[in-house]
Amino acid sequence: MYEFEGEAFAGGIRFVCGIDEAGRGPLAGPVCAAAVILNPADQIEGLNDSKKLSEKKREALFAEITRRALSYGIAYASPEEIDRLNILQATFLAMRRAVEMLSPQPELALVDGNRDPGLGLQTRTIVKGDARSASIAAASILAKVSRDRVMLRLAEQYPGYGLEQHKGYPTRQHYEAILQRGILPIHRRSFLKNLGDHA
Repeated sequence: MYEFEGEAFAGGIRFVCGIDEAGRGPLAGPVCAAAVILNPADQIEGLNDSKKLSEKKREALFAEITRRALSYGIAYASPEEIDRLNILQATFLAMRRAVEMLSPQPELALVDGNRDPGLGLQTRTIVKGDARSASIAAASILAKVSRDRVMLRLAEQYPGYGLEQHKGYPTRQHYEAILQRGILPIHRRSFLKNLGDHA
């Protein structure tokens, strides 16, 4: 899990950040991105793709990462920004915001996926990076836990939509709630163009 980071350190780079996002697919809520600079002298056990971990394990690792990382940033792009920019560009915006929060600033970014978010620093994209790089795995955990917490707060604000269960993702229950109760301010209108198909 530290192979990519090790290569960077061997090449004289001191600060490497991993970047990942959560919430590109949902119909509601923000997209969340996290950037993490792990401490190479303090390796955290159990890091993996957040989707492969139980909620309890993610929560425990979230606490470990935020306590032991050299630096981390967690940032969002709103449903309005997603509708205005499109989901890919809004995800990149959240990633840039997360990186701006880091101190020290990284010299290299390891980004999950195959698209360069345009961070203005040396970047390496890694497909399935959240299962291959400790830094990206840490970022995936911070992003997933943070976004889930936001969705739980929104579920209290907007009861009856099942947000606490599906976290805004496109389930049948979610579509039915929208058709019965209407579109909320937290919905991504650009994702609901074919809403009639689910009637």
